[in-house]
Amino acid sequence: MSKLLDLMRVLEAAAPLAYQESYDNAGLQYGDPQVEVRGVLIALDCTPAVVDEAIRRGCNVVVAHHPLIFKPLKRLTGANEVEQTLLKAIRHDVALYAAHTNLDNVRHGVNRKLAEKLGLLNLRILDPKPGLLGKLITYVPPTHTEAVLQALYTAGAGHIGDYAQCSFRSEGTFTFTPGADTTPFSGQPGQPHTGPEDRVEVLLPLHLQGAALRALRQAHPYEEVAYELIKLENVHQEVGSGMVGELPEPLPPAEFRQRLRAALGVPVVKHTEFEPLISTVALCGGAGSFLIGKARAAGAQAYVTGDLKYHEYFGAEGRLMLCDVGHFESEQFTGEIFRDLLADNFGSTFALFIAETLTNPVRYDF
Repeated sequence: MSKLLDLMRVLEAAAPLAYQESYDNAGLQYGDPQVEVRGVLIALDCTPAVVDEAIRRGCNVVVAHHPLIFKPLKRLTGANEVEQTLLKAIRHDVALYAAHTNLDNVRHGVNRKLAEKLGLLNLRILDPKPGLLGKLITYVPPTHTEAVLQALYTAGAGHIGDYAQCSFRSEGTFTFTPGADTTPFSGQPGQPHTGPEDRVEVLLPLHLQGAALRALRQAHPYEEVAYELIKLENVHQEVGSGMVGELPEPLPPAEFRQRLRAALGVPVVKHTEFEPLISTVALCGGAGSFLIGKARAAGAQAYVTGDLKYHEYFGAEGRLMLCDVGHFESEQFTGEIFRDLLADNFGSTFALFIAETLTNPVRYDF
């Protein structure tokens, strides 16, 4: 049997909590990490009806995209739907977990799924985030360089885009004098010593620095490990907001909107007027008005998102076709990400369902 903690580790390896926005509240919201998982219900939102479905299906975990507890609770009395949902989950011991903007911000997350549904090619992050990477530099005797590098790779260092085990090394000479109570790898206590050494450099996501430094110390032969960890302002090309890609062939705006409606199963698309062919498309699942400028800067002719306000359409008219498909509609395929990730890692260890409960509160009349 798998524990809730095992499930959390898989989800957080794919969408690290360090990548959520500062206002967010992703992660475990209710439950004992040591409980054995009997079944998982996947939903976009966690509502009383979703918890009811979990109970009916024998699931003791709900994995949702939107966090139930988004703002701090001052009391728990059932006065609103959030409190009612949480009370029901507590009474029936149904754990609640959310992966929200951390899943939005990874390359294989919500926006990639939406882009795939639209058939976009050559995908890249629309607004990659800076300040998430560091450079780890250490000094190793040549006999142990490979062992140290392998330990760092295993800890998550050395990845650049689709390239793994990336590093740089240069040969040099070290000099030190071991203290009287030391047991040096080479040389004698109290005697100056000189020898060959490799300078090794790897890129490292900063949220993994603890694991990487533990791996470094375990694999390194020295008693005292010299290293430098430098925070970089480089953007992380694999982490950020939105996505941009190209259509297989340019389409007239009306045909693109038809493609959009068919791919998402939406009855209506709110949009600005636009006449040129659509070849480059930017998108952001959920509420994405904050990326309109980035979409234009990326050379997109169309930007697909949800929750656009009236005045946000004015600046784009004739310059960019804004397409508001709805918040729920742009994120409706998120459950497939959770399902595939958990199925790949746990197989049939526990029951796994995508919720049948419709949580979209918006309806359309024609």
